[in-house]
Amino acid sequence: MANAPVSHLARPRIDDARRGIALMLLAYLLFSLTDTSVKWLSLAGLPALQLAFMRYATHLALSTGPMMGRDHSGFTAPMPLALAMLGRGALLAISTVCNFIGLAYLDLTVTAAIMFSSPIIVCALSVPLLGERVGRWRWSAILMGFAGVLIVVRPWSGDFHWAALSILTAATSFALYSIVTRKLSGVAAPRTMQLYAGLVGAVALLPAAWWLWTPPATTLDWGLMIGLGAFAWLGHHFFGIAHGYAPSSVLMPFSYSFIIYLAVAGFLVFGTVPDAQTVIGACVIAAAGLVIWWRERPDIKVAPQPSDTK
Repeated sequence: MANAPVSHLARPRIDDARRGIALMLLAYLLFSLTDTSVKWLSLAGLPALQLAFMRYATHLALSTGPMMGRDHSGFTAPMPLALAMLGRGALLAISTVCNFIGLAYLDLTVTAAIMFSSPIIVCALSVPLLGERVGRWRWSAILMGFAGVLIVVRPWSGDFHWAALSILTAATSFALYSIVTRKLSGVAAPRTMQLYAGLVGAVALLPAAWWLWTPPATTLDWGLMIGLGAFAWLGHHFFGIAHGYAPSSVLMPFSYSFIIYLAVAGFLVFGTVPDAQTVIGACVIAAAGLVIWWRERPDIKVAPQPSDTK
């Protein structure tokens, strides 16, 4: 899901880890602004496919701009690699569209909780797709995570909404996107993957956006429609930089700040408060994700600094 510089530090300093954590928190704040903007614009009557197109059109413009005036090697790639990056971009576009559709009907906290099943799906799919071995600890976490999803989605009750299936599809597509990204890591340049992701989404969604186009009613709506793509692109940008300062094993737990951001945004902007069942399900999903992270993380020791108490 980033423009990640390769860190030259085998053993990152505490100061670098703190900087990485701060950037991670900033990245997820920007992601939450994207989802909040989409929710606002959906309630204003703008179609999800139009919003998804604007997200990728802005992404493409911002990804292409930095390449102008410098070598253009990032625009081309060998055919097998290009096809893989196009497939990766298609998976991300599907995830975005399904997420935007769900945001039109569900509370922000519900969508965030379901989307956080993505790492759990990645772990489950890593066995058939990557040939990785998953032990009983992680299988237990996978089952616990899916139980958490059921608690949030509640398919057995009258509160079930079909849009939850759209968000679950988004989480699954994003899981597959993450697996392809893992396979391409170290093979394709991050800026090239960013470019292809923006290109696929913008081109694929252009006809639907043209057909369904609904002009925003206010200046604020125009600003949010253009800004949601910038929020997403900047979020990915800072997400990548964060991983240049600290490894994923340090940063991953802070991704759950996303749920907190969206719970606050839902209350402040839309006056919604997550119910007890959503909170319980989100906690179960988060716990399952943290168990998987704990079992997968490498044993990384950070060199202590004199001024640090950590």
